[in-house]
Amino acid sequence: MASSSDIQIKELDKRASGQAFEVILGSPAPDAKAEFPLSPLKKKDLSLEEIQRKLAAAEERRKSHEAEVLKHLAEKREHEKEVLQKALEDNDNFSKMAEEKLNQKMEANKENRSAIMAAMNEKFKEKDKKLEEVRKNKENKEVSCEEN
Repeated sequence: MASSSDIQIKELDKRASGQAFEVILGSPAPDAKAEFPLSPLKKKDLSLEEIQRKLAAAEERRKSHEAEVLKHLAEKREHEKEVLQKALEDNDNFSKMAEEKLNQKMEANKENRSAIMAAMNEKFKEKDKKLEEVRKNKENKEVSCEEN
């Protein structure tokens, strides 16, 4: 810790909005120990056994990570297959429903057409009957006119 003689304070500016100071720290005392070493601590020499153990651990971590990535990819592919399968099923269901609706409409149109044709045939039969009656009446009138 620095003593008060190591610190100088010089007032620079004084205004209504605030004050500015310059703080000058003195040089550290020669007997003061540095809190942080200037060079990193030297590592002790590692034995071959320790190096091999660390390499094995790193290889194990790499394999574990690779297995995790492969597992994740497999899960993703499985999900994609499920989504595709569901889309195909939905498409098939839609196609079946559309085909059923179309068949129902076609059947209804067929029935309507049959009913309309039957009604028209009935009308034509009635007209034919009337025409036949008119012909008979005309023939009867002609025959009765000839007899007179």
